[in-house]
Amino acid sequence: MDEKRPKRRKDKYNPYTLTKIKDKHILSFRDGQGVLQEITIDRELFELLDRFELDDLSFLNEVDRHYEHSELTEISLYNRAAVLPESVEDAVLRNLQYEALYNAIRKLSEAQRRRLILYYFGGLTYAQIAEMEGCSHTAVIKSITAAIEKIKKNLSE
Repeated sequence: MDEKRPKRRKDKYNPYTLTKIKDKHILSFRDGQGVLQEITIDRELFELLDRFELDDLSFLNEVDRHYEHSELTEISLYNRAAVLPESVEDAVLRNLQYEALYNAIRKLSEAQRRRLILYYFGGLTYAQIAEMEGCSHTAVIKSITAAIEKIKKNLSE
């Protein structure tokens, strides 16, 4: 009587089939001419090949679940990047803009420059700057507003 063994998915490079009929263990495969060959093997070899099939199946399942199945090329990796690299032209343009902004900020009065830097780059509020400098809240707002207008004027020239 045949032992019922579950049909297992096999790798395309696994050419054999294991069968157990009563106390006989049979290894079946097709030879180079395509003729089916059946060989009786001992129980230990049968169990070893059976274990190999289970390990092979486990590996195939892991490949299906966890491995990347698309062709990874430089272009596909570039397109999948979370942050695309900046082009040389964009980097040069950004640096020129920063330089122009830096020069416009340098043209401000000392008080305007200090207050603008504390507000935008230091993260302080108008009230904190006013308290630090011992002046009114309104004076700080007017100073920063005037500084922004001067910067806009210098950048548009």
